[in-house]
Amino acid sequence: MTKFIFVTGGVVSGIGKGISAASIGRLLKDRGLTVFMQKFDPYLNVDPGVMSPYQHGEVFVTVDGAETDLDLGHYERFIDEELTRAASVTTGKIYSHVIKKERRGDYDGATVQVIPHVTDAIKEAIYRAARDSQADVVITEIGGTVGDIEGLPFLEAIRQIHSENKAEDVIFVHTVLVPTIPGSDELKTKPTQHSFKQLMSYGIKTDIIITRSDGEVTEGLRRKISLFCDVPEEAVIQSKHVDLIYEVPLVFHEQDLDSLILKHLNLEDQPQSQGHWRAMVERFKEAKKPVDIGLVGKYVQLEDAYISVTQALLDAGYDTGYQVKVHYINAEEITPETVEDYLGAMDGIIIPGGFGERGFEGMVQASKFAREKDIPYFGICLGMQVSVVDVARHLAGLREANTTEIEAETPYPVIDLMEQQVGVDNLGGTMRLGNYPCQLEEDSLARRLYHQDEIQERHRHRYEVNNDYRAPLRKAGLFLSGLNEDLDLVEMVELPSHYFYLACQFHPEFSSRPNKTHPLFRGFVEAAGQKRK
Repeated sequence: MTKFIFVTGGVVSGIGKGISAASIGRLLKDRGLTVFMQKFDPYLNVDPGVMSPYQHGEVFVTVDGAETDLDLGHYERFIDEELTRAASVTTGKIYSHVIKKERRGDYDGATVQVIPHVTDAIKEAIYRAARDSQADVVITEIGGTVGDIEGLPFLEAIRQIHSENKAEDVIFVHTVLVPTIPGSDELKTKPTQHSFKQLMSYGIKTDIIITRSDGEVTEGLRRKISLFCDVPEEAVIQSKHVDLIYEVPLVFHEQDLDSLILKHLNLEDQPQSQGHWRAMVERFKEAKKPVDIGLVGKYVQLEDAYISVTQALLDAGYDTGYQVKVHYINAEEITPETVEDYLGAMDGIIIPGGFGERGFEGMVQASKFAREKDIPYFGICLGMQVSVVDVARHLAGLREANTTEIEAETPYPVIDLMEQQVGVDNLGGTMRLGNYPCQLEEDSLARRLYHQDEIQERHRHRYEVNNDYRAPLRKAGLFLSGLNEDLDLVEMVELPSHYFYLACQFHPEFSSRPNKTHPLFRGFVEAAGQKRK
């Protein structure tokens, strides 16, 4: 029988609810349990695939091609499991599903209502995830805060799940802010009390409260929260500020959160095998050698737009003894005249994924600068297309080479719309998404880094290297080092004459883990560190 843990937020968002949920998942895995995680987003978008990164941060892609919230990246990195589209549920998906059923006549002429039809669809998404994953525990995070009107159907659905199951099979975890009043160091528990009472008004009784605050949550404050929110003192857990987010499970473990959850769920309190995670954190904290990486992008005002790339860089650095400092550089500000000022002091240059014309020419300048100055370069998705355009223009003599995404009438379309994308009108969920195989060429840097000749990586793109230009690109020195032979697509390119110049069409950041850092990121950071010397 699968157990269920529901994680809700108090009166303020952005206090680490996703990290708390992921940390609980890590703790339970270290107790020998299998875990599946879900994120419920109450917005009406079907998914964040067509949302601006400024609205919702990066779009995280699952192995089966779902475009999801960035919290799923945290989940995968913490619990080291590949999640699926069942892990991402939005109001848009639920209502689309209900309306399709209504149009088919599946409701036998009934008036379709939020209760029971919408709530039934939400519950089914939870129960289906439990059935399909066969996990011991399903952890579901409810996005937003307890007072959000759009979240009410989700709260009602999880209330019903509690009613439909034994009390020992369901836990409600509530994450709250304990703020400090300006001009005073006094921590206030009123927001916690109010959000607890709000949940109670919906029929949800909180079992565990996780607090965030600038100051220490003293025993007196714990007693106060315990008294007013009707939870045991030991169920008031503080999520303390830490140097590394991977320390959060250790902080929770020190407060016996994992034992508390196992006791509530009537599961055997198995010995925890947390030693490897603690050893990883301690090793990460010992990384001291400095490395400066310039991340050249178009959404640099919001670091969450590149959260998986940033975390993969940091983790690869920690794993190899380097303290990586990521410099977010606006591609629009890079010109032939300014490129030295922005990138001259960098030990490595990375260009992540993106879409559209804005900042593209600055990225091409960044690729050219890295290539000419022999600075380690790593291009991802758009970053690979940028490198191909750079090589075509400046080494292959195709001066007006471009991508047709930006210049439809370019005389040298070295990057072009994939054949399967021609005639596709809808933007959402129609790109090349999810895992695809890639065969690595012998004597390639990629093969040396992966230590294997075939890989599987996640994709999210519409444009690819135009096969008509393979010959001139090869003649210019570009090594087409990774290919999808089934679809006849170029997946990776390199410049063998360069110290480290590698780019890939896929997104390796999505499969990087702190305890299994990605070989491409590890190789790039090590090259940057050696170059710094």
